[in-house]
Amino acid sequence: MSLLERLNQDMKQAMRNKEKQKLSVIRMVKASLQNEAIKLGKDELSEEEELTVLARELKQRKDSLHEFKEAGRDDLVSNLNDEIVILQVYMPEQLSSEELEKIVIQTIDEVGATSKKEMGKVMGALMPKVKGKADGTEVNKLVQKHLS
Repeated sequence: MSLLERLNQDMKQAMRNKEKQKLSVIRMVKASLQNEAIKLGKDELSEEEELTVLARELKQRKDSLHEFKEAGRDDLVSNLNDEIVILQVYMPEQLSSEELEKIVIQTIDEVGATSKKEMGKVMGALMPKVKGKADGTEVNKLVQKHLS
C-alpha cells in the first residue's frame, strides 16, 4: 500500500473518530506531498520522494519543538509532540545507534576517508543509505567522531 493510500485510509478513520488533530496533520502531509509532486512536475511521487517529504515535515516540527521549549511555550510543545507522534507512524523504522554506527564505519571504509576534510564525500555516500531511517544530525556527529 502506498503512502498516499495509507494517508487516505487514516484520514477517513480520523474523520469517523472525530480526531481533529490527526486529521489536520494528515491533511498537511497530503498537501505537502501534492505540492512536491507539482513542483517536480509529476503525477505521483516515488517512495523515496514521499519519504523525503515526510522527513522534511518531521524535521520542521522537531525544530519548532526545540524553539518552543526554549521560549517556554508549553501549550505549543504538547501540541507539536502529538503531531510528531502522528507523523512517526508513517516513517520507516529508525536504525539503532549500533546499526547506524556500523553503516557509518562501513561507508568511511568504502570511501577511503581518513580526515575531516573528506566529511562531505562520506556524508554524500552515507545519507542515501540511511535516508528516513536516521536523523541527519546524529549521522553527522558519528561521522565526525570516526573521522577525528
